[in-house]
Amino acid sequence: MKDNNLTSEIIGGAIEVHRALGPGLLESAYNECLAYELEIRGLSVQREVAMPIIYKEVELDHGYRIDLLIEERIVVELKVVENFTDVHTAQILTYMKLGGFDLGLLINFHEKLLKNGVKRFVF
Repeated sequence: MKDNNLTSEIIGGAIEVHRALGPGLLESAYNECLAYELEIRGLSVQREVAMPIIYKEVELDHGYRIDLLIEERIVVELKVVENFTDVHTAQILTYMKLGGFDLGLLINFHEKLLKNGVKRFVF
C-alpha cells in the first residue's frame, strides 16, 4: 500500500474510533481501540514499540516508546490534550529521526472533530 493510502486508512480508523468513543478517555483506551481498528482493516500494527537510544558508547535499551508503528514504517503518536505544543512536534520528529522512519502522524483524540487533531509529518 502506498504511503498516502496508508495514512488515509490510519486517519480513517482514528475517525471511526473517535466517532464511537468521543473525546474524554485516556490515551491508553484510544491506543488499544485504534490498534484493534487498524488490525481488522488488515494493517500490521505494533504497540508501544521500545526503541533504543545510543549515546556515545552507551546503548539505552528503552530510550523511548512509539505508541503505534504501522506497517513497520509509519509512526503514530497519540495524545489527549487541549492543544498540540512544540514539545509534541519535537517528540514525533525525534522518534522518526532516531528510528529512521520517514512518515508520522500525531493524533489528538481530545478534539471535538478529530480531523482538527491530526498532523502529518514527513522527515
